[in-house]
Amino acid sequence: MQKLQFGFLAFIFSMLVNAQVSSSYLISFENAVHHEANVQASFTDLKSENIEIRIARSSPGRYALHEFAKNVYNVKVTDSKGNKLQITRTNPYSWNVSGHDGTINVSYTLFANRGDGTYAQVDETHAHLNIPATFMYIPELSENEIKVTFNVREDLNWKVATQLKHIEGNTYYAKDYQYFMDSPTEIANFRTRSFELDGQTIKLVLHDDAASDMDLDRYFEDVKKVVLQQKAVFGELPAFDYNEYTFLACYMPNASGDGMEHRNSTYVTNTRSLANGGIDQNIGTVSHEFFHIWNVERIRPKSLEPFRFEEANMSGELWFAEGFTSYYDDLTLCRAGIISQPNYITGLTRTFNYVWNSPGRNYFNPIEMSYQAPFVDAAKSVDETNRENTFISYYSYGSMLGLALDLSLRDKGLNLDDFMKLVWNKYGKTEISYTLENLNETLNTYAGEEFGNNFFNSYIYKSGMPDFKHLFGTVGVNLNQDPSNVALGVYVRHGKLLSNPTNNSTAFNAELQKGDTILKIGTTELNDDSDLNKILNTYKVNDTFEVSFKRFGETKSATLTLQTDTTYSISLMEVDKKPLNENLKTQRENWLGEK
Repeated sequence: MQKLQFGFLAFIFSMLVNAQVSSSYLISFENAVHHEANVQASFTDLKSENIEIRIARSSPGRYALHEFAKNVYNVKVTDSKGNKLQITRTNPYSWNVSGHDGTINVSYTLFANRGDGTYAQVDETHAHLNIPATFMYIPELSENEIKVTFNVREDLNWKVATQLKHIEGNTYYAKDYQYFMDSPTEIANFRTRSFELDGQTIKLVLHDDAASDMDLDRYFEDVKKVVLQQKAVFGELPAFDYNEYTFLACYMPNASGDGMEHRNSTYVTNTRSLANGGIDQNIGTVSHEFFHIWNVERIRPKSLEPFRFEEANMSGELWFAEGFTSYYDDLTLCRAGIISQPNYITGLTRTFNYVWNSPGRNYFNPIEMSYQAPFVDAAKSVDETNRENTFISYYSYGSMLGLALDLSLRDKGLNLDDFMKLVWNKYGKTEISYTLENLNETLNTYAGEEFGNNFFNSYIYKSGMPDFKHLFGTVGVNLNQDPSNVALGVYVRHGKLLSNPTNNSTAFNAELQKGDTILKIGTTELNDDSDLNKILNTYKVNDTFEVSFKRFGETKSATLTLQTDTTYSISLMEVDKKPLNENLKTQRENWLGEK
């Protein structure tokens, strides 16, 4: 009886959907070997005489333009009776038609060969579909319902995995274009694992031909640990649409390394199979993207609402949305026991030095760094930039601010977990988009007005550096610099400068530039086997000597005066053979221990 009732309800739902759908798609993959998909779309209930058909220029979770129209061709448009409609083009990413009868049918070919979180890839291993990169749409119908049928390659044993609502067979449904565009789809011969948590299903879909079932089972255990530790931060899971969340993991040689969050799913991609180190090395992306189901998908900046598919999306809150998420990704792995506490602490070192030694803080605060996302978030350009000196990734900058805020709160008996939970209850669970001022006010509510305003005024609205030596000390961690070390201040490989020298560094002050090849330092000639750091370490701070280098085919010389290496080292106190009292042990365990 229950099966009959369920079947009847599914039939009624299908009938209702079909009655209300204004955009219907059929996509097939006969020519997958050449990375082509064929798309047929039918758009009904059109009211305007002149209709614009578009393909997106940006994608949810990405902030730059990607111009998906470049891979669309063989476009044909007819009315409901099959009469050909004339197409006019006023820009590269839309097709304008008129003279329709309330219905427009469109067919086109899509070339797709990048398997990551932004683009689409079609070949004989899978159809990896990011929706904005795949399907045309009509803005006039953006609030209407959508149906899509995936004509899978049964000869390749393909199946469909997506957060879209299943109707029947390989047909799926979305309530509007925002949800449709936010629903990546993996079509492949994949394997699945799932578990139930608080009445909802957490599913791992794995497309990884090299991995064994044992690899999959082991990896899934780590995925579960991540889910449970992050749930502990917020106290609950979000209410997923259709009560299900899906990790779409594609670890294939033809994929590209990436991770992209969505409302009820994520694409996590890499060339690294679980059988080849991926169990340990791919889990960090899983951790990052799952934390996003709270922070950015539901705790959402007002600047990203609604997401705009026709332009770049700029937000001043990415230091929080992306950066605090980056802080929690490795912290989660530590709390879950996937990485050890000593490895977590030493793992902070690279990002810490990148952020706090960057001259970029002289130019932009974290908000302004966030504004740079449309220029750096997988954006493409051919001209040189000076980002080594002007930009700090909002992922890295925000993760260090998250670390600073967490340790600062713990120093006064509070913690970042409870602050995030407060933000969740106020802006995430209610899905009321927030502003910078809202975050400041919420921190004031949680930790006091003096503390909250000081943090924002010193480190968010300005680009000051918190007192990390003190903060680390409160959890039994040492932060040190060695003033006797020297540094050139530029990335060099085989003698060639591969980056712009850091402002006011040794190389910068000697007027060396990217592209120069160092031939001789002092009396020491360089070759491909030379260890530049070893050579430099024979000198002391403020030593001056001549350097010979080649620029544009001409040999030149300059005078170098070695400056101090400002790199920090981070280590546990007990590693440095310093006593760790019980209070410090407790503080550290409260920070890094399992929740």
